[in-house]
Amino acid sequence: MASKSDTETTSSSPELKAAEPPVELVAERLRGASPLPPEELERMAREGHDQRLLGQSRALDAIRLAIGIDAPGYNVFVSGLRTREERDSILRLLEERAAAMPTPGDWVYVNNFRTPEAPIAIALAPGQGTVLRQRMQELVSFVIDQLPKAFRREDFDQERVALRDKYNKRAQELFGNFESRARERGFAIQSAPGGQVIFIPLVRGKMPESPEELQREMAALSDAEKERLARVQAELQNELGPLLMRQQELMQELIADIRAIERAFAARLITPAIEALKTHFDNAAVAAYLDSVAEHMLNHLERFREQQSAEAPSAEAAGAPPRPAEDGRFFEYQVNVVVDNAGRSGAPVVCEDAPTYRNLFGTIERWIDPLGRSGTNFTRIIPGSFMKAHGGFLVFDLEDAAVEPGVWKTLKRSLKTGRMTPETFEPFPFFALSGLKPEPIDIRNKVIVMGGAQLYNLLYFYDPEFGGLFKVRAEILPVTDADREAAAHYAARVGDLARREKLPSFDGGALARIVEFGMRMAGDHDRVVSLMEPIDDLSREAAYFARAANAASVTADHVDQALDQRVLRRNFIEEEIRRLIANGTIIVNLDGRAAGQINGLAVLDVGGYSFGRPSRVTATVALGQAGVVNIEREARLSGSTHDKGIMILSGFLRERFGQRAPVAMTASICFEQSYSGIDGDSASSTELYALLSALSGVPIRQDLAVTGSVDQYGHVQAIGGVNEKIEGFYRVCKAVGLTGRQGVLAPRANLRNLMLDQQTIEAVRQGRFHIYAVDTIDQGMEILTGVRAGSIDEPGTINYLVAKRLREMGERLRERQTPETRVIHETAAAPAAPPPAPPGPPEPPR
Repeated sequence: MASKSDTETTSSSPELKAAEPPVELVAERLRGASPLPPEELERMAREGHDQRLLGQSRALDAIRLAIGIDAPGYNVFVSGLRTREERDSILRLLEERAAAMPTPGDWVYVNNFRTPEAPIAIALAPGQGTVLRQRMQELVSFVIDQLPKAFRREDFDQERVALRDKYNKRAQELFGNFESRARERGFAIQSAPGGQVIFIPLVRGKMPESPEELQREMAALSDAEKERLARVQAELQNELGPLLMRQQELMQELIADIRAIERAFAARLITPAIEALKTHFDNAAVAAYLDSVAEHMLNHLERFREQQSAEAPSAEAAGAPPRPAEDGRFFEYQVNVVVDNAGRSGAPVVCEDAPTYRNLFGTIERWIDPLGRSGTNFTRIIPGSFMKAHGGFLVFDLEDAAVEPGVWKTLKRSLKTGRMTPETFEPFPFFALSGLKPEPIDIRNKVIVMGGAQLYNLLYFYDPEFGGLFKVRAEILPVTDADREAAAHYAARVGDLARREKLPSFDGGALARIVEFGMRMAGDHDRVVSLMEPIDDLSREAAYFARAANAASVTADHVDQALDQRVLRRNFIEEEIRRLIANGTIIVNLDGRAAGQINGLAVLDVGGYSFGRPSRVTATVALGQAGVVNIEREARLSGSTHDKGIMILSGFLRERFGQRAPVAMTASICFEQSYSGIDGDSASSTELYALLSALSGVPIRQDLAVTGSVDQYGHVQAIGGVNEKIEGFYRVCKAVGLTGRQGVLAPRANLRNLMLDQQTIEAVRQGRFHIYAVDTIDQGMEILTGVRAGSIDEPGTINYLVAKRLREMGERLRERQTPETRVIHETAAAPAAPPPAPPGPPEPPR
């Protein structure tokens, strides 16, 4: 508690001039009211909601601009998007636009028969992708089923038999002539089981009947005859080589002619089917592909032959359907539809909730065979959302996508080129296994990404390509004007929620209280939050308490109860601080007067709940030249903004009291019993009040708390958290005991931000608590001390006493200085000469 000398009223001193009685704020100025009366709000709640976003016309117009311009780079970055409702509203806007746009075409990948590792991309009309896939399946099934039948036809067999007879006759003629020449020269020809040709000497013009006979006859021959036979046999052996080669040539000619017949018969079957497909699609790329299909089929007819085992009957004989075209043996003829707009009316709107690389840009899958070998083909190309949104809109959260490997780089490349190349993301290229390089696809879509303002600024300033790729920014505003339209929107929203979730109806008082809650969240009489999720939550909680009380409708009391219960669920730490203040563990004087000591107010955020907490701020003054010392800064507990506020105090003292003589003093300012960091300049006026009190010796009322920042000229400026600070001090005073004199000094600039709770307003209305609005430090000092602020030349005023104390301290300091230090001190205190003009522009930064 303060000492007796400190607690005496200053107005009784003949040396001090009493200030005018302070003017406090009336209860009606402490809270804003709904722009619509309760009965009007009730009517709006009954009529319903228009589903539009509240106060976001600027953002929606920006999106309309971007999607209405068909030019590269007009993609949209939506910042400030927080709820599903806001995202759904943007999606509805995109869907409305997409419905009026032409339906984009399909894209398919087909096999490149010449270069299988480079699949071919084909653009088709909407819906033709699946048709082409189905027709190709039907074509392959048709060929599988009909080609073996064609090869079993009688005319095909007749041509093949005739061709075989022709070549057999030629071969027989060729071999017969050789056999005649050999017989004329005394040899017969016989084929061995292994395919070899054996020359056997004739015995008296005839074949020997047995090997024994041949041996007897050979033994009886003369040596000269034996040499002649050996020579003739060698000659015949030499003649046999070309003969056998000619036989092989005839066999190859036979095979080629048979294949030509097969190809001709197959072409009669395949070519009309291919031509029919060409006519159906009327697409040059499809026609070129079908020509390559026909050529490949005719060159690989053996793959379509009917294969039957001797043990099992054929599928046709068993009445089974033909082998399906999806058979893995015929994957070359499949069609991979990667963009399918069949049955779509208008352009697509694709919302990707999980924007990974695979989901956005697709991949190329691989398989592993039983031997561990990897493989892939064009049928394993999997499209992503970027490709599926071709011709329309793609929406995803860039906050999620930016942290996914490879996404941002691929997104930029695709937006710059307007082309999309499916590939497998390989974080380690050394281990890349895909082996495919598909032909790029031309993609024309609009990308709408969502993210925070920090991400936008980061990309804009550090990625030079970002601004050209996302030329439009749509910012969802957190607050909007608290006009009649906003109040009607709130009421209609609550009415729709009640009907949709079968909640009790809300009367006008409850709706007005909900509108005021929106003002409280916005921190302004003239503004409300545009975010509807907290409004929905409060409505549900108020309805819960109405049902618990068996009430027919939700009233203002139920809304207040819901708000009170929210505080009760979260304010354990606040209650503990109040308890420590009440039992004296944390020293906060709430009565009496004291010099150099004042109650400051700060806001504590404990995660989802903020509350005001009073702190004792003290100031001490002594001889010296150190100026104002910030103890928090010396202890490294002070933030940069708080340090700036302390420096402003020194500027105020120099501006007001240092025009005639140097301000020579050492003062220290401290937040007592503060053991954590402190930042912000909202306590700068508080610290200045304590410093002026310590310098003047005039005590300050301890039943008042102060908040507000200050400039170097003594103007009190607006701060944040004014409602939490006032309510926090009121609750502390209530816990310790209201005296009827306690209150808070707040900046007049914060009047529009006042949205105090009903308990605090009622205490003000009953005169048990007081709130004062101040514009200057002088006004605040008069309320705190009861003494006029006056001027430095007016005796008995605060400013006069401060100037007098500083003058006395300066004289005492000079008396204790040696002549040398006095010269140094006076030189340092003299006004500095203006700096010389710079010789030239500074060097550019390296």
